[in-house]
Amino acid sequence: MVIGCPKEIKVHEYRVGLTPSNVHEYTESGHRVLIEHDAGSAIGFSDEEYHRNGAEIVDKTKLFKESQMIIKVKEPIESEYEYFREGQILFTYLHLAADRKLTDMLLEKKIFSIAYETIKSRGILPCLAPMSSIAGRLAVLESSKYIQKTFGGNGVLLSGIPGTPKGKITIIGAGVVGLNAAQLAVGIGADVTILDIDTGRLAYVDQMFSMRIHTLYSSRANILASIADADVVIGAVLIPGAKAPKLIKKTDLQLMKTGSILTDVAIDQGGCFETSKATTHDNPVYDIDGILHYCVANMPGAVAKTATLALTDSTLSFGLMIANIGAKEAALKSMAIFEGVNTVNGKCTYKGVSQAFGISYTETKQALEDTHFS
Repeated sequence: MVIGCPKEIKVHEYRVGLTPSNVHEYTESGHRVLIEHDAGSAIGFSDEEYHRNGAEIVDKTKLFKESQMIIKVKEPIESEYEYFREGQILFTYLHLAADRKLTDMLLEKKIFSIAYETIKSRGILPCLAPMSSIAGRLAVLESSKYIQKTFGGNGVLLSGIPGTPKGKITIIGAGVVGLNAAQLAVGIGADVTILDIDTGRLAYVDQMFSMRIHTLYSSRANILASIADADVVIGAVLIPGAKAPKLIKKTDLQLMKTGSILTDVAIDQGGCFETSKATTHDNPVYDIDGILHYCVANMPGAVAKTATLALTDSTLSFGLMIANIGAKEAALKSMAIFEGVNTVNGKCTYKGVSQAFGISYTETKQALEDTHFS
């Protein structure tokens, strides 16, 4: 198979879909790999290193024209749509439930799209987990920065010092993002509350932290009570492949302390705060009613070297299977890849996406049986 890895062009996105060592794995398996010029140079992966590992260095036009499978990090943006051709395989993060235009393009061009974030194996999301871990930790680091008075925050040092109150951090969601956020928040000495609708998960968190943090069932009343006293609120809610629920309404902001900050890690899935809108590393925060909002849509891009290594470690085995036996056979053979299929031959195969836009849904197995993709 011909594999293409283009350079990411989203603002301040320095990650890359394949490392030089990944290229070696593909070429050793008999595949041809095309890398766009300077795709990994921002994080120290030179064209020469890719070439030594068997890649051909090409421009974007040649890459998309000749590649059977495109491997990326972030979802394609509108300026990239024209490069895709009918029947290509796309293996990347997609977050389609928050992006109607991209969904329409994939359906129109009959792209066989496999989303990292919906690949599921043994009850976990292996390709999403490493970025969730990074985003959870960055959520605390970035919140501790932007809550400083110089950025418009309330000027609280989240760790406090002896004789002063600790900053209060509320985390909504006790999944991978929430757990990693809690680990870092406890590590810096903040006063931490975490909410979730899974009481079993809360019991696990309570034991993990030896009762050093507050755990609450994520009811509407508990959310409102927690945000009223918080300096930082981290939205860490995930419904795989579907839009995030809006757990904090605009009217709820009046309950919060002026200068506190809402950090929405669910922004790729539309955000879990009603007032959330995607921001970039160039201009990461904005103010609504005295409450700061941090909603950067590609948080792990700030630590691109670590993020690339972590991501490609988790995606490589799936990508190789797709390349070795074809997307259709890989999806039929691997339940994990099967779960990752979002569009096939003009059909939407993920319920969360179809429900988000009210478009027709086709069972993945049926869509695969009806397609002639190899």
